[in-house]
Amino acid sequence: MRPRGTVTLGDTSADTGSRRASQLRARSSGRTPGAGRTETVTVVVPSLNGWYFSTVITGAEVACARAGFEFQVITVSSPEQRDRLLDESRRLERRTDGLILIDVTIEPNYIKSLKQRGIGLVVIGVNLAGHPSVYIDDELVGAMAAEHLVKLGHRLLAVISGQPACPLSFDVSAARRRGFNRALTAEGVDIATVPVQKGSFNIKGGHDSMSALLDGPTPPTAVFAMSDEMAFGAIMALGKRSLKPGVDVSIVGVDDHEFACVVDLTTIHQPVADHGSVAAGMLLTAMIDAEKTRRSAVVGDKAPEHAPVPTPFRPPLTLIERTTTGQPRAQR
Repeated sequence: MRPRGTVTLGDTSADTGSRRASQLRARSSGRTPGAGRTETVTVVVPSLNGWYFSTVITGAEVACARAGFEFQVITVSSPEQRDRLLDESRRLERRTDGLILIDVTIEPNYIKSLKQRGIGLVVIGVNLAGHPSVYIDDELVGAMAAEHLVKLGHRLLAVISGQPACPLSFDVSAARRRGFNRALTAEGVDIATVPVQKGSFNIKGGHDSMSALLDGPTPPTAVFAMSDEMAFGAIMALGKRSLKPGVDVSIVGVDDHEFACVVDLTTIHQPVADHGSVAAGMLLTAMIDAEKTRRSAVVGDKAPEHAPVPTPFRPPLTLIERTTTGQPRAQR
């Protein structure tokens, strides 16, 4: 017998997780032979590298364990790998009761197929209309960074932009750049003068990008790094040139990584662990709904025509100002 407990997910009550798990187990008793409940949740990610993915996965795993579900993680790095995983002929329903996709796109035909097969689905990273989703407003992220730096007096700005983890990933960098550019334009800053250096969403990507910006014709006085890990690398690049963050070059990151406070990084906080735990709570509900649909199809009943539309979870964003941002030297 697997351990069972309670779970608090988002705005649910303390015993909602275990209650939903019990409902699922009760419903599974009527399934056809060979299609029994697996009591397993599967998380699908494009990569296991990086603090963001590991933190979201941990949040989901803890929540699933408290609700009495086993947990597995599968990486897919191409549309072909994703399609093989979701293919009906592979009997995915024999291996899992629900999927949490983190930064992985999914086609409408697979969404419909999963629902018909009684497999719950939650997506993290984008608002998937009509389906349970956990996402942040990435355009707002960019706007918040721009407004903070311009307010401090910076006009020589630059961006360290990330690259998607794989062809399946959402292009969050594009959304953040749109928000950043929109806010700069509103402040009268010519975005054509703002260099953008692309790199991987990790420390090396940030280090190499900052180095390239410093070697450019007009080194910036302020930089928006699209993740805290990139910001850490940018700070390292400054240190190698005896430059101080917040004094010589201001840096703002995104995420509020657990080490952000150690380097005193100004960052845009998002509750990353909550992405996973809230998604797990949504999935328990989605699995109940998906099982209803599957059972209706088995007995020939008509599925409900007006199923409630899930409310997406969009966590709040907060700018945490620390010492890596400050006024330009010329204004002190």
